[in-house]
Amino acid sequence: MFNRMKLFATPAMRLCKMFTMLRKSARTGSLVLHRHYCTPVVNIFDRNAKRMQRERAAKRDDVELYDYIKDEVGYRLADRIFDIKRQFTNAVDLGAGRGYVTNHVLGETVQKLTAIDISPSMLAHIKGSPGLDFSVREMDEERFQFEPDSLDLVVSSLSMHWINDLPACFRAVNRALKPDGVFIGAMFGGDTLYELRSALQLAEQERRGGLAPHVSPFTQIRDVGMLLNRGGFTMLTIDTDELVIGYPSMFELMFDLQGMAENNAAFNRPLHVGRDTLAAAAAIYKDMYARKEEGVSATFQIIFFVGWKPCATQPQPAERGSGTVSLKDLGKVMTPKSGGGCKR
Repeated sequence: MFNRMKLFATPAMRLCKMFTMLRKSARTGSLVLHRHYCTPVVNIFDRNAKRMQRERAAKRDDVELYDYIKDEVGYRLADRIFDIKRQFTNAVDLGAGRGYVTNHVLGETVQKLTAIDISPSMLAHIKGSPGLDFSVREMDEERFQFEPDSLDLVVSSLSMHWINDLPACFRAVNRALKPDGVFIGAMFGGDTLYELRSALQLAEQERRGGLAPHVSPFTQIRDVGMLLNRGGFTMLTIDTDELVIGYPSMFELMFDLQGMAENNAAFNRPLHVGRDTLAAAAAIYKDMYARKEEGVSATFQIIFFVGWKPCATQPQPAERGSGTVSLKDLGKVMTPKSGGGCKR
């Protein structure tokens, strides 16, 4: 459990009178927006706006104060790289930011690493780890271009949820990997910030009589495997984790999201939110998602995945019909013999 508490006094808010009848949309209600993938590709996010947001965040004097989520996820990804007992010759950190993965990768695991990001100011902060041969390169993640079969590792941490055409990005990564190369990544899942999304939607429904997309749509876990398969990856491993973080109020959460450069970058984002709507949303947030200790909680769902580029030497599934045990006899096979116990 993380706790991002600042020295701010939580403002006293009066609860709205009409929001109680709309509570049913909290996590899985009809108001929650999901991201869908279809052809042709529709650009949802303004990449230029996202670049400017990252530039502004990187130039803040206290930029490291807002790295607590990305540093934690980057460390976990670097640990997963270490778990693969192989030395990678040429690797790329896709959407490196301030080096959330690069700063934790060991030189004994990766010989050479290239960190790419759309923001040059973010790249300027990367320090790397002792013994790691790394370089930086400004590149839009949507235009991932490396020589075919030139990389044996691509890693990406909390950057791909801003890419418009994820299938094309996955295909480009697969094309750049050598056979038996590995793609390891983490991205925000669909339940991320469901508390903030619900509070803002309920407040606008009550105050304005309609809804606006204040929180960008996220990829669902069920879609990640499909996208990786479409991108040409095999032997997939996908799992999720949740980081629940405490804040004094909704306003500190929104302030921190801006410091992370994770504020909304959708083309249809509203440019202004009324004070009365924000006050109502903060009151709803506090009433529905208050922590036992103090303040409110915010959920960040992290989807971790591993995909491999196909290779002839990889393990292959057995041929259909080659099984020697019937499923109806599975219980007998798994039951230990009486008196003998399970052998190790």
